[in-house]
Amino acid sequence: MSMPNFLIIGAAKSGTSSLYAYSKQHPEIYMSPLKEPRFFAFEGEKVDFWGPGSDVFNQETITNLEAYRALFDGVLNGKAIGEASPAYLCVPKAAECIYHYIPDVKLIIILRQPAERAYSSFLHTVKAGVELNTDFTDALQEEEKRILNNWGFIWRHKTLGFYYPQLKPYFDRFNRNQIKVYLYEDLCSKTVELMQDLFHFLGVDDKFIPDISHKFNATGIPQNRFLYDLLFTKKSPIKPMKNFFRALFPGKLRKSLAKELRGKLLIKPTISPEIKKQLTQEYREDILKVQDLIQRDLSKWLE
Repeated sequence: MSMPNFLIIGAAKSGTSSLYAYSKQHPEIYMSPLKEPRFFAFEGEKVDFWGPGSDVFNQETITNLEAYRALFDGVLNGKAIGEASPAYLCVPKAAECIYHYIPDVKLIIILRQPAERAYSSFLHTVKAGVELNTDFTDALQEEEKRILNNWGFIWRHKTLGFYYPQLKPYFDRFNRNQIKVYLYEDLCSKTVELMQDLFHFLGVDDKFIPDISHKFNATGIPQNRFLYDLLFTKKSPIKPMKNFFRALFPGKLRKSLAKELRGKLLIKPTISPEIKKQLTQEYREDILKVQDLIQRDLSKWLE
C-alpha cells in the first residue's frame, strides 16, 4: 500500500485548496480523494474539538494508519502522491510524526501576510455559519478563551499567523531541499508559473498547464444566508429542503448552478487599515524571523 511522497502542509487560508486542486489535474500526480486527512497531526488520538460544527472536523479526521493508507489505494502510476492538510503546520507533533513515517517526503508550504490571513480565516467561519461574532475585533477578543475551551483551529484566526514556531520544527528535522515555500501573493499573480515550479519540485512534467479559471475555497460573507446554506453547507435544519432541491435539480445541473452562484452570493469585504496595521505590528518580530528562515524578502508584509 502506498504512502504519500509529498504533502501540502499549510498555512490554512493561504491557498492550499487551490494547490490541491491544481495539482490534482496533473496526469502524473495522485492526490488523496480526501483533501485533509490530518493523519500525521492526530495519529492514534481521539479527536474531540469543541465549537460549532467541530463534529464534522472530528469525524473526517483519519487517525488510523490502515485507513490512511487506504486513501492511496487508487494509485496506479503516479510519480507524485500527495495530500493537503493545513493542520500539519499548526499541530506541534505533526513534523515528528511525518518524519517517522515518511522521512524522505517533500513538503510544500504556502504563506500569506498574517493579518490578511487572520481576516480571511474569520470570513471563512462567518461564511460557514460557525462564527458567533460578525465583528472581526470581537472574534479576536474571544480567541484565547476559545483555545482554552478546546475549540478547533478554524477559530484561531490570529494565533495561526505566527508562522515561525510552526515552521521551525520542519526546518530542524528535514533537509532544506525537501521543503518548498511559496507566498500567497505569488499564487495570485503568477499562478501558472508557481504551479509549474511546484511540478518541477515534485519531479513531474513541469510543462503541464492546469486550468486555473476557478478559485477554490474563496472567502466572503453570504448575502443570502438561507440560499447559501441550502447550496453549500451541511446545516441540518434545512435538510428536508436540501433533499427537495436535490430531487428538483439533477446532479450535473445542480453542480453547474452552484458553481455559477457561489461567487455571486458572497460579499468580499477587506480588512480595515487600522486593524491590519495593529495586527501587523504584533506579527512584526515573527515576520522577520520567518524572512530569515525561508530566505524570502517579506518587507511588503510589514507595510
